[in-house]
Amino acid sequence: MAAARTKNPNPVPSVWTRQKREPDQPSLSRGAIVREAVAMLDAEGIEALSMRKLGARLGAGATSLYRHVATKDELMELAVDEVAAEVHVPAIEGADWRAAATGAAASFRAAALRHPWLSSVLGQAGLAYLGPNLMAFSERLAALFTAAGFPEPNRAAEPLLSYVIGISTTEAAWLTTVARSGETEAEFLARLLPAARQAAAPYEHLAVEYAVETADPVALREEKFRYGLETVLDGLALRLPR
Repeated sequence: MAAARTKNPNPVPSVWTRQKREPDQPSLSRGAIVREAVAMLDAEGIEALSMRKLGARLGAGATSLYRHVATKDELMELAVDEVAAEVHVPAIEGADWRAAATGAAASFRAAALRHPWLSSVLGQAGLAYLGPNLMAFSERLAALFTAAGFPEPNRAAEPLLSYVIGISTTEAAWLTTVARSGETEAEFLARLLPAARQAAAPYEHLAVEYAVETADPVALREEKFRYGLETVLDGLALRLPR
């Protein structure tokens, strides 16, 4: 048993901890597989993704895909890292670290809303954070907080990321529900509000909240995101050495 464990060439189950089984073939590269998987995830969601369906979209059998990606879990790691390349971390201009952190958070949120599946799978996609794009993003974020003067830059980045991932997950789920209705966000909200107000009526504080008219739901989501982000940054600012 011990000898078998010793011979295991990939003791940690992640695409980033093993070598590719063979060089990419021009007709079906790992990059092409991942890009098509991202397109499928964006259009149909996580539940619809399978190696068989993906192979059919690429005009190849699932067996051909397995030469490049061993499992669906590995495919999800690769898909997460693929879209992580879209996240931008601005450089600090002068001493304004908050503006740079705000830009990074906004860029992450924008990517998460373009790819509604992203936030919900980040914590489930194995060791996705070992991918080169997520590594580069984490490095740039650590450099930002280092330049800002935080003695523990990685720990300073964690609450920012936790907030953005959390609110993006909720926001993406809401927008997915809206998209399935076939209505605009404003139309869907207008249809939902009477039932929501009725449900909130017995609760003093919730009733006040739901009584507010919402003319622009996009602006409201943006306002909520900014409020929470400013609260997180206010807390982080207290950790800076005086």
